[in-house]
Amino acid sequence: MAPSPPSDTPPPPRWQRNLDRSLLAAGLLVLVALWLAAPGDVLDKADRVGYAVCHRIPVRSYFFADRQLPLCARCSGQYLGTLFGLAMLLALRRERAGLLPPAPMVGVLLGFLLVWAVDGFNSYLTLFPSAPHLYEPRNVLRVATGGLQGVALITLALPFFNITLWARPTEERTLGRWRELAGLALIVVAIVLLVKSGRPILLYPLALLSVAGTLALLTLVNTMLLVLVLRRENQAEGWRQAAPLLVAGLALGGLEVLALNLVRAWLTDLLGLPF
Repeated sequence: MAPSPPSDTPPPPRWQRNLDRSLLAAGLLVLVALWLAAPGDVLDKADRVGYAVCHRIPVRSYFFADRQLPLCARCSGQYLGTLFGLAMLLALRRERAGLLPPAPMVGVLLGFLLVWAVDGFNSYLTLFPSAPHLYEPRNVLRVATGGLQGVALITLALPFFNITLWARPTEERTLGRWRELAGLALIVVAIVLLVKSGRPILLYPLALLSVAGTLALLTLVNTMLLVLVLRRENQAEGWRQAAPLLVAGLALGGLEVLALNLVRAWLTDLLGLPF
């Protein structure tokens, strides 16, 4: 095998290396502290994440062995779709793809987002007994439209993340063929079947994977913002340089979950909300 050509990018200055070590250490410390501080077992901790980003109304959620999933039906589909969609893009080796899919595929993905928005708005209207609505919402539709939103969101967002973080994002599209888009649709079908099954053995996998999807999305957004604030755009050459920023982004996500939990608990007590 021929040796790789030397990089023409100079090594980062010492102050930047020290900052990266500090970000990594602080991020890991925050994550360990949040894990230890959150009460209960692993499912209770997952519920804390769900409580921060989802209404968790029982009638709009799925139960496995009398245990409610951390996220409602729609959010379960959304964040499972985000995670499984990301896993498919990684399997296709598009982890650094810097280009959006072709315009017709972008149109279909935007259609996924539109379907999610219409179903969500229709479902929201049913919270008001006198409000008209297009059709009777069902949890299976919530999971399906949430899954469509999740796979579309990660496919459209990943190129923006890549062109922000990496020094050399690849000149590839996140999706380039219709069969790859069909693969995303099959992922949504699989999510619906898994969540709808209600099999007790799937409680832990679905609960933890949906929460992992939530944290993955928070990490992507926070890492992009951190890169912009630190003016570190297009500097990461590999995962070693990206790791401190990603860990810090995940830690920021954990702190956001904590803050949202506290604010929601305060508002629930103040306003007497039933959920």
